[in-house]
Amino acid sequence: MEAGAALLLLSALLAFGSTEDFYGDSISFMPPHVETDGTFEVTFHHRQNGRSDCENQEPYIWKDGMHTSFITTIGIQTDEDDTGQGRWCQTEGHTTATGLINETSFSVSDSGCCWVSNVNGKTNWTTHAELDVGTRSDTHALNNCPVTTTVSSLRAPQNCFSGFQLLAHDPEGDHVKCHFTSEASVSSNFTLNETTCTLTSTGEVAVGVHVFEIMLEDYPTETINLTYRNGTSEIWDASDSAAASLCKLTLQFSLDILSPVPDCDPGHVLPMFLPATPLHGSVLSAFVGQTFHLSAEAQAHHASINDFQISGPKSMTKEFVDEEHGKAKVTLSWTPEDSDLHRAVPVCFTADTNETQSDMRCVVVTVSEASILQGKVRIRCLASKMVVAIEKASIPDVDENFLRLKDRSCPLTSNSTHIIGKIPFSTCGTKLEDKGGFITFKNVISSFNLPAEVINRRRTVNIDVSCQFPKSISISSTYKVKDSDYIFTESSFGSFGYSFDIFTDGNFTSKVEPSAYPVEIKMLDTIYMGIEAESELPNVKLFVESCIATPDDNPDNSIFYDLIKNGCLQDETLKVHTTDDASFNFEVQSFKFSGDYDQVYITCSVILCEPESPFSRCAQGCLTDAARRRKRSLSRETTSRQIIQGPFQFPKQDVHLASVENTFNYVVLDSDTSIVG
Repeated sequence: MEAGAALLLLSALLAFGSTEDFYGDSISFMPPHVETDGTFEVTFHHRQNGRSDCENQEPYIWKDGMHTSFITTIGIQTDEDDTGQGRWCQTEGHTTATGLINETSFSVSDSGCCWVSNVNGKTNWTTHAELDVGTRSDTHALNNCPVTTTVSSLRAPQNCFSGFQLLAHDPEGDHVKCHFTSEASVSSNFTLNETTCTLTSTGEVAVGVHVFEIMLEDYPTETINLTYRNGTSEIWDASDSAAASLCKLTLQFSLDILSPVPDCDPGHVLPMFLPATPLHGSVLSAFVGQTFHLSAEAQAHHASINDFQISGPKSMTKEFVDEEHGKAKVTLSWTPEDSDLHRAVPVCFTADTNETQSDMRCVVVTVSEASILQGKVRIRCLASKMVVAIEKASIPDVDENFLRLKDRSCPLTSNSTHIIGKIPFSTCGTKLEDKGGFITFKNVISSFNLPAEVINRRRTVNIDVSCQFPKSISISSTYKVKDSDYIFTESSFGSFGYSFDIFTDGNFTSKVEPSAYPVEIKMLDTIYMGIEAESELPNVKLFVESCIATPDDNPDNSIFYDLIKNGCLQDETLKVHTTDDASFNFEVQSFKFSGDYDQVYITCSVILCEPESPFSRCAQGCLTDAARRRKRSLSRETTSRQIIQGPFQFPKQDVHLASVENTFNYVVLDSDTSIVG
């Protein structure tokens, strides 16, 4: 990657009012593009974290040597400490840069003073982002950068910090790698996993504020060709380990290591997120002009949750509710504007007490065009269909009886003011188009003539209707397929979803209500669970490829126990109760993990297939040799998706009794071996 157009932000005009108020920052890019006349445009949002006077920031002022035009907004405070102590705050502003560019990359940088007082002895800070401006051969567009951010103030007790995973999402599915920057001054005993972007400790870390400067870089998963405006092109070889990244950007944050606390169990004094909360890394969907809602719930039995700290877009609001039994809930609301279309928005949150906070969870909210106004035509995009309403007054002299969809067997209805069409994505002539990171469903409402008509005096009508969605959507409160909790979209399967439920008995009819979570169980109880698939396709087969148990809601936890692996049952107490192709009910005898763990989560990887395909993963069933699995290209099936259920919680007295009686405790020795003690 050649050095590109370097842009320098005058950091002196971006400083906080105090000399030691900088807590960190992040940059996220909108999808950049180049017009046919060679004009380059890129918009980026800049979040900055500080102490108590975020509202006093000055507007950004940019310099460059290329006569680039800049439109910059003043940073608007998005969240602040609501306890009255003024401990933290965050702002977000954005800048759009336009101009002619003949280079192969674009970069932006900023530096300033001063970091909050820290054990690293770090004073000055520097942030940097650089992106390749070649057109990719796989998406036919410029590269999208990774999406990341953090809340303003991160805290963890010294004896409880084991690490946390940073948000490192790439809109195009590229592989993201993380490493400390060359300017970073990292305290001993901190390590960063390059592949998972997880910050961990290898020993006891010092009490005090630690500051981190981390670079995220994205790498395509396959070889692509890059074409530039200056007429050159370049092959990006996926097999070349020395190949440069297509984008790199800096994430800066501070972490306050607190004095030890008496108990590190999640839910004791450390707030623990409850199952209603989206999982870390979830990709949710929002629509222009429609209010998006996200809810998170946490619990701390021996501490009071007084706030949820949020890192989100400007104009996102939060509503905090203090509930019984140490629970608290926050609801985030945000209405994307036209300028947010196709934006991938990082949102992170923590549940805070006066003494400490929960782990940080982050999601990505992708913004699509849900309501498209075509004259007096309003389109509402749902999970499995679009609902079209045509205002009759806007099409005078048109006989509604002579309007139809591509498939004339699908009827249109009407009332006194509107002609209405409920158009499924899988029938009625609806076509699906794959557009890189998005898929589009299209149909047409048009007028027609009767075969016997020689003349007519009706106006011709031809109205294109469409809905566009990101390819991957999960756990969205605004996007549902019936009662499914997990929603996905793939170009070959359209929209489909999964529900994963806990049942009260072996009839698999009565579900455990969400208010009963965490679900309390005793040793040797039978757990009844069920997975059901919902799809617009008439015939699909559900296949459960794996199910693992972990002591928390992280399916990548090194402590795990296989219930199902490669389609094969691994636990001797597990029994499957099959009812139809789209459901999978099973029972298993309860167990706990050895050590100081009192909770169990179950994560299953599931696939949908065409039932008649003899080569699909569903048809292969149990594979003792995973290498025997055929490639997806040989059959029509979805990507394997993870869904999670839990927690199952053991009462404290049961845990103590079990440890004394030594009753059926599972301990994981390695990835392939488990014993019962």
